[in-house]
Amino acid sequence: MPQMTTNAATDPMIGRMIDQRYRVRSRIARGGMATVYLATDVRLERRVAVKIMHGHLADDQAFRERFIQEARSAARLSHPNLVGVYDQGAEDDCVYIVMEYIPGITLRDLLHEHRALTPEQATDIVRAVLAGLASAHRAGIVHRDLKPENVLLADDGRIKLGDFGLARATTANTATGAALLGTIAYLSPELVTRGAADSRSDIYALGIMLYEMLTGEQPYKGEQPMQIAYQHANDTVPAPSAARPGVPAELDDLVLWATARDPRDRPLDAREMLDHMAGAQQRATGQYRTAVLRPENATAILPSGGSPGAAAFGDDVEDASEHDTTVLDRRGTQETPSRLRNRNTPGPRRTGAVTATLSPAGQRLADKSAKRRKRGWIALVIVIVLAVVGAGIAAWYGPGPGGNVRIPAVAGKTVSQVRQALVSNGLRAAEATTSRPDLQVAAGLVTATQPPAEREVRKGTAIRIVVSSGPRMISLPTIVGQSVSTARAALDDDFDLQDPQYRFSADVPADTVIAATGRDSSGAVDLTTVEQYPERGPVTLTVSLGAVPDVTGETVADATGTLQGVGLVLGSQTQQFSETAPAGQVVSAAPADDPVVKGTAIDVVVSKGPAPIEMPMHLEGKTIDEVTATLQALGLKVSYPDCTNILCGFYDWKSKLPVRSTNPGAGATVHKGDTIALSYDQ
Repeated sequence: MPQMTTNAATDPMIGRMIDQRYRVRSRIARGGMATVYLATDVRLERRVAVKIMHGHLADDQAFRERFIQEARSAARLSHPNLVGVYDQGAEDDCVYIVMEYIPGITLRDLLHEHRALTPEQATDIVRAVLAGLASAHRAGIVHRDLKPENVLLADDGRIKLGDFGLARATTANTATGAALLGTIAYLSPELVTRGAADSRSDIYALGIMLYEMLTGEQPYKGEQPMQIAYQHANDTVPAPSAARPGVPAELDDLVLWATARDPRDRPLDAREMLDHMAGAQQRATGQYRTAVLRPENATAILPSGGSPGAAAFGDDVEDASEHDTTVLDRRGTQETPSRLRNRNTPGPRRTGAVTATLSPAGQRLADKSAKRRKRGWIALVIVIVLAVVGAGIAAWYGPGPGGNVRIPAVAGKTVSQVRQALVSNGLRAAEATTSRPDLQVAAGLVTATQPPAEREVRKGTAIRIVVSSGPRMISLPTIVGQSVSTARAALDDDFDLQDPQYRFSADVPADTVIAATGRDSSGAVDLTTVEQYPERGPVTLTVSLGAVPDVTGETVADATGTLQGVGLVLGSQTQQFSETAPAGQVVSAAPADDPVVKGTAIDVVVSKGPAPIEMPMHLEGKTIDEVTATLQALGLKVSYPDCTNILCGFYDWKSKLPVRSTNPGAGATVHKGDTIALSYDQ
């Protein structure tokens, strides 16, 4: 009985003295109806377990009666495999039962720790539970709540069954309309369907427990209790060996017998099941207990030379030397060897013959012995015939032509190799082959057989070879021009999408598929040029990052930040004069590589400002038109005042009047677009 520690601050029962006798020490376990505490019996100075009904149930008369019934039921029983009940009583709001304290764990704890038990462990526990349960059944008590939580495994090796809280006399086996009692995982079909329970219901629960001990799991599972109850009522518990190979056939049979849906097909009670297990062990080990019964008419061994009468009454017999051996025939007549030799001689020969008559009981015994001998010879002949037939059948179905063989695994081999492997295993290869797509096996190689590999079939069975046609070909959807999310959704179920590649494109918006590439034995495949592609084939999408940012007109620092923001880097910088861009401003930009991907360098041309111009020499003395033409050819602008002389109105003064000076003057540095002022004499 595992101990769960707590303290007085959390449980007011800790430290309480019950009935001036039981000092509560600590909490052991808590259930739906009551809590079990470790206590000290101060009178007898021993540790006991005190089971106290929950306070909110103590006012319910039905629960009180059921609680008291547990004490009465358990107190009627006395067995080494049952938890003993010492006392029962009530004090104020405390209704309690005092029981034997079993230090140790429960079977449930053991299953949690080991999951499944060995057949030997499970058998030992079942025997102990059956022994205690047989005592209860003999007393007319049905437990009705068998489960691993109620099987206690003491530290000293004892196994005890406890918690008769739902126990009831076997005559009170009809439900009254109340809710079903007991743990749903172990309820028998009749409890689920009719609410009726007897000793066979306990056997069913024990069968479920044995299944759980052997396999580590319960046979029926479900999210709702009603699902489990339905399976109890309608399904058949499977053999434990189906869930855990290696479970002996005897335990399979025991579980199936104990969990039969019809109670009439189960053991009548725990004693019958326990006796069956004992008999099974005797049959397995050859250790039998033989009961020797003294017959009513024992066989008498006659002394030499005497008749039965003489042996019985002490009469003297003459001519004893002639009759050393005495034989009784079927009619009870005693015959000597000489009479046996002359049995067919006409007329009786009485020389030396002694006649005796068997009693009626002796005659019946003799007749029965003769019949048994006759039946024994017949049985022996039958056994020999069956043995010969069995040996022949075993030879036919074993190493002979009727035996079974296992189909070998052949995936990945050639057809000829598989045909040879089948023949070497005693099988035949069907003439026709079947093909089917296969992702793993290359086209032309064998992918499977029909029936499949590892299955056992009769020798000589024709096995069909299935050849791989390679991966299944799937029609490609529209990919290029789609958004990357749409393309991935269309391809993901059928193909193996690789990490996408990204590149800049001035013509395609960002996050749009530019291209799709696959791969076959010859290399890369442009998927825009094919209509079908192998299933689970690799697909790499090329996705647009949009256009390369235009950094023209930005300073070098600003252009660097703009390019780094999209994963590009600033490349080489070339400077040139520009009449339109001020010095330090990017005049143009171009990628160093094509296609442009992240990390590509962008080369830029940076303005040095307008180109410098040196003012020509010897412009003085030339006409205004000549100087203007010379300066404009250099990209300069010219300004001069209008002629105010009245004579200028009568001739082309610009072509006649000479320039006196320029501003800026000869040799000065100017820039294209600058304005040069001319002066002249009017």
